Amino acid sequence: MLKRIGMCFLLGLLKSLARLPYGLVARLGDGLGWALYWVPGRRRHIVRVNLAQCFPDLSDQQLDVLVRQHFRCAIRSYVERSFQWFGSIEQLERLVQVDSEIDLHSNDLPASLLLLGFHFVGQEIGAILIGRLLGRECCGLYQTFPDSTLEAVAKAARSRLGLEIANRTNGGQKTLRWLREGKSVALAPDMDFGPRNSTFVPFFGVSACTLTSVGRLARISGAPVVPFTVEVLPDYRGYRLKIFKPLENFPADNDDENARRMNDFLEQQVLTMREQYYWMHRRFKTRPPGEPDFYARSRA
Repeated sequence: MLKRIGMCFLLGLLKSLARLPYGLVARLGDGLGWALYWVPGRRRHIVRVNLAQCFPDLSDQQLDVLVRQHFRCAIRSYVERSFQWFGSIEQLERLVQVDSEIDLHSNDLPASLLLLGFHFVGQEIGAILIGRLLGRECCGLYQTFPDSTLEAVAKAARSRLGLEIANRTNGGQKTLRWLREGKSVALAPDMDFGPRNSTFVPFFGVSACTLTSVGRLARISGAPVVPFTVEVLPDYRGYRLKIFKPLENFPADNDDENARRMNDFLEQQVLTMREQYYWMHRRFKTRPPGEPDFYARSRA
């Protein structure tokens, strides 16, 4: 009962925040992230481990600064779910600048595209708007939420522009069916989902358990793989949604090579906005045989 009351309060708060100006909501989220950084906890430990693994040349002081910047970005992104989920479509569109390397309305663009997204903190608004911007039917997969009420609200918010979404359970089969129906599919495969249908390839020089599904789906369907990213702009000016040209000579016949290409592309984007990648996820939780757990705390 208390959990349900707490969730209702949270959702009510998000709906209320959606009525406020974006700049104010963003500043509130920024301040909350700054405050939560100072509270010791598991997430701060995970962020620091991830960044230390990926950027070993950073000094302790530089690492502290980057961890703090990320907390501000990540917590702010949760607060901004308020207007992303409950704000008007017109409000969302005013906040998003579109920078596309392809003609979004070209007749030469195939109906079925594999839209390759990544877990940057601004990803939510991109996933909501990508189908509308492309002017085509789009589908997507989502990870199960820990709370069924929150999951229902998120699904309704994400699909209110016609995006068809489904749980990632048996996601490969669903994605292939959508592509064969002439729909485009947005995927965000850059997390550690365990060894099934994955391979170990480098991510910033560290062996990372990486899904091989993108290459296989592209090979079976023939759909071009079109990456996109969302950057949170400075000075509370909204977002930049960048749509890239389809990956060239992709897919290869080798799953490892395709996964490596995906990680190489992601690395290039992370370097342009390191603090905005979602470092709170245990990206290296699955290790090759014999390697230790990066996230285990010393008991000494």
